[in-house]
Amino acid sequence: QVLLAESGGGLRQAGGSLRLSCVASGRTFSNIDMGWFRQAPGKEREFVAARRWSGATYYADSVKDRFTISSDSAKNTLYLQMNSLKVEDTAVYYCAARPRSNLSVRTNAYAYWGQGTQVTVSS
Repeated sequence: QVLLAESGGGLRQAGGSLRLSCVASGRTFSNIDMGWFRQAPGKEREFVAARRWSGATYYADSVKDRFTISSDSAKNTLYLQMNSLKVEDTAVYYCAARPRSNLSVRTNAYAYWGQGTQVTVSS
């Protein structure tokens, strides 16, 4: 069992920055893959970034070079640093986890989810 709790969402103007945090409890980072997903109104939940148990990271093309996923194993916390925000980044952002395995960007591959945190980017 993995419990996830996100924080850090808010309102920013386009071009601004925001950092999301996700505290994980129940398993250590060495045993789980973690990811960030987002869901905009009227759209399906989509992959944003992932960090595998090995430390390898992956990004959706839409956020590459703007977002950075990182972690602090001592705090069991996953981060998503979001720079150069765009209006289309507006969504509820979810932290997700799964037992370590191959990389997956599919939402149904992740067994554990946080409650989500709202990110709104204004023009």
